[in-house]
Amino acid sequence: MTAPWLVGLDVDGTIILQDETMSPGVPAAVARVRDAGHIVTIATGRSWSSTERWVDELGIIADYVVCSNGAVTMRRGASGWERWHVETFDPRHVLHLLTDRLPEAHYMVELGDGTRLYTGEVGDWTLEGGRLVDIDELGALPVSRVVVVSPEHDEDDFHRIVAETGLNEVSYAIGWTAWLDIAPQGVDKGSALARVHAELGIDGGQVLVVGDGRNDIGMFEWARGIGGRAAAMGQAPDVVKDAASEVTGPVEDGGLAQVLDTLQHPGAAQVRPG
Repeated sequence: MTAPWLVGLDVDGTIILQDETMSPGVPAAVARVRDAGHIVTIATGRSWSSTERWVDELGIIADYVVCSNGAVTMRRGASGWERWHVETFDPRHVLHLLTDRLPEAHYMVELGDGTRLYTGEVGDWTLEGGRLVDIDELGALPVSRVVVVSPEHDEDDFHRIVAETGLNEVSYAIGWTAWLDIAPQGVDKGSALARVHAELGIDGGQVLVVGDGRNDIGMFEWARGIGGRAAAMGQAPDVVKDAASEVTGPVEDGGLAQVLDTLQHPGAAQVRPG
């Protein structure tokens, strides 16, 4: 076969639908690409505790998986998965700025070892093994992420609040619904995949990344910058499509399977953003 590709896949809205069932054709397409000798992995905003399931269900055999929007990279070891590279930052300044403007919001932090501390329920986030704390304890230790959940606010509100607080010392992404996910400065899925890519020694252009959210823009820019491919899902916002090199079908129509099959059939059509 030709040189192997590194294939980095987002989870929500790419691998799976909103009800957490697989997008049509994805398991078979992932298996075909994997069995052809390519390195298929996951690059997600989810923490490892809610990512491992999809690694297992998809039969992913890659040695590295990117979680927490790039702040955590897991490595498969002889005795199981280990936290290979973890980025952290001091959250106290961020928490002060945000709690001043969003006092009623619920907050969660993820520590370097994966422990979660939270001030209140945060919707679909997995809190098993976490601990309910007051806001002062939330910032007592370095963290790999801060999550802010405020159902009363929409995406425009979050963008305005971020601008007002001047959150320029950290990276941030705004989720599908009412949450803000804040990572260390300069850390995103792209920075983590770049580290994995270097570790694996794969050719620069032999990279394909696929996603649908604003938190995928960093890995799109990284992939395109080294001559690789960046595919946006068909339902992605325009700003995400504009950052991609191509656009596939929406998640409901098996868009990920469609773009994965182009690795097996290089002549297959790719839709370009207009």
